[in-house]
Amino acid sequence: MKFLLAKKLTMTRLPDPSEGFVAVTVLQVIPNSVSQIKTNKTDGYNAVQISVDKNKKKKSKKEFRVDNPEEYKIGDIIDIKQFAPGDIVKVQGISKGKGFQGVVKRWGFRGASATHGTKHALREPGSIGAQGPQRVIKGHKMAGRMGGDTVTIKNLTILDIDVDNNLIFLKGAVPGVKGSLVKIESK
Repeated sequence: MKFLLAKKLTMTRLPDPSEGFVAVTVLQVIPNSVSQIKTNKTDGYNAVQISVDKNKKKKSKKEFRVDNPEEYKIGDIIDIKQFAPGDIVKVQGISKGKGFQGVVKRWGFRGASATHGTKHALREPGSIGAQGPQRVIKGHKMAGRMGGDTVTIKNLTILDIDVDNNLIFLKGAVPGVKGSLVKIESK
């Protein structure tokens, strides 16, 4: 299993002979070091914890499940060379926050028609419950904060790798804002 933590730099496009141009996300791999090893005996599952320096004062740690944790030692450096162009990977990151949104944007509600006496109520949710329980049922779709969720994108192809600058070029979009940390995994 191959895995890394990387920083999302930007999106661009690269020429492709079959499709013309392809949308590409550029990720920069920051030095990854193994900070903890979890085994079945001690923790109940096998995993490797990777540590990355976010800035001079902060470190970010993420965990990856592995089959053989004995292959890793604390302090090992995991680099970009384990991946190759053409590899299929899954990328996990935190999506962009959209703030407080109404039901039309957040849930795709249609809203009311603009005729038959409707006035100032075009984007409202409508009825939020029945007379029976005399309360709003839990989980009802309403306005609220949107975005900022953990999102996993599967089956992304690595188009190119720049080993000198520690850059990975992935075909397609990756969740998160510029500068956010993403997990890259392949099996």
